[in-house]
Amino acid sequence: MLPGEDRAARRVLLVCMAAGATTLLDQAVLNIAIPSMRHSLGAGAADIQWIVAGYSLAFGLALVPGGSLGDLHGRKRLFIAGVAVFLLAGVAAATGDGPGTVIGARLVQGAAAGLVNSQVIGTIQDVFHGLDRGRALGLYAVTSGVATALGPPLGGALVAGLGPDAGWRYCLLLSAPFAVATLALAARWLPPPRRTARDSRLDPLGLVLACGCTLTLMVPFIRTPGSGGAALLWVAGVCALAGVFTVQQRARARRGRAPLVHPALRSSKPYMLGTAVAMAQFGSSLAASLVLTVFLQDGLGLSALLTAAIALPSAIAMGVSSALAWRMVRRIGPRTVDAGLILGICAALAGSVAALHLPAAGLPLAFAATQLLSGAGGGLAVSPNQTQVLQHAPAEAAGVGGGILQMAQRIAAAVCLSAVSAVYLHSATGSPRSAYALASCVCAGLLAVALVLSRLRRSTTSSGTPAPASPPVRRSRDDHHDDDRSPQER
Repeated sequence: MLPGEDRAARRVLLVCMAAGATTLLDQAVLNIAIPSMRHSLGAGAADIQWIVAGYSLAFGLALVPGGSLGDLHGRKRLFIAGVAVFLLAGVAAATGDGPGTVIGARLVQGAAAGLVNSQVIGTIQDVFHGLDRGRALGLYAVTSGVATALGPPLGGALVAGLGPDAGWRYCLLLSAPFAVATLALAARWLPPPRRTARDSRLDPLGLVLACGCTLTLMVPFIRTPGSGGAALLWVAGVCALAGVFTVQQRARARRGRAPLVHPALRSSKPYMLGTAVAMAQFGSSLAASLVLTVFLQDGLGLSALLTAAIALPSAIAMGVSSALAWRMVRRIGPRTVDAGLILGICAALAGSVAALHLPAAGLPLAFAATQLLSGAGGGLAVSPNQTQVLQHAPAEAAGVGGGILQMAQRIAAAVCLSAVSAVYLHSATGSPRSAYALASCVCAGLLAVALVLSRLRRSTTSSGTPAPASPPVRRSRDDHHDDDRSPQER
């Protein structure tokens, strides 16, 4: 049963779920088509990394300014405009005749997807309240996760049925009919646009600094530094940008202006730790899926259809475990997230061992089993973690808490996709099996970091220590609202 007090609210949630599924399916379905795209376009490793990671980067960086524009101008028009641009950019990418065209179109498409999803988050915050809001955000997360898991099987079927040259182009077009349907539903069911803030919360300098820091982080994974001096220069650049960003955010808050990362969110340790858990889990999941599909096709020479069949158990397991996750939450509470992360670690390490030691004939079945385990872990971790994170967002920053969470996940995805795929691509010239095992261990390491952070968050929450007061931030009259959380959430 969908949450909501009436049919109109449930229809709004269906539109939001359709948007989340459409934008995440688009990226996931492309992973399995990467080998054929690489050969068809004559693209290099750096081109492929930008095609995949650039979408996530642009997606993440568009979330916060998109949310601010939605507060200022209303969400419905921006939602429809974002879906329309997403659709057109997808067509441009599918018909591109060179890597540069595809990279550019994917960047535009990612930014449009970020604009759409920022309106989704804001709309759910506007329409749902109390426990219904948590359930709605959870369903949105589950829908997006299942769409991500379904991408590789659908992409494999397209590549197998249409051939490698045309298959990857139709993978990029797969989201088009879903985007058209989302447009039609949004025009009919989304509430009329209305302003929820008098002044935009946009922090352009903070956004530029965050983008620069993320791009600097990605550079060595796309183009490896040629000397130790270059590596030191890169480290210095990352540290300098991170330091400037921190100083700029604090200075903006002292001046009474809202920074990119709201001070109340920075002072909430459970929120920050939960966001870090989501970053590590999301980045590891997307990177592991990409590396597996490339390894199965380029490393083992399997067909796209067989690769899709191997990836299918992950989608099935994620759907089932997501539906059961809330029962586990009622029984064991926040430890449900830990259980999901442990399953993910076991799946990654098992895949690494299988790649190194099993004969080629036994690898498809072994990888199907690890995908089943990985999907089950993802279903237990994703939605409960997101709900817990947003419950710990302070009341004065509830509206931007979801946007920051999604932005952090997308930036993490961009960096992890670049880093883990670089680990595989730069090692695959020797032994593809060893390269895949190494990349899987990196993914397991990311999940292990997420597990440590999750347990630290649980201990912080159970200690009952109140979060430190945040510096005052000037808000408009319309930004002050009543606390609509339920007694259970207070």
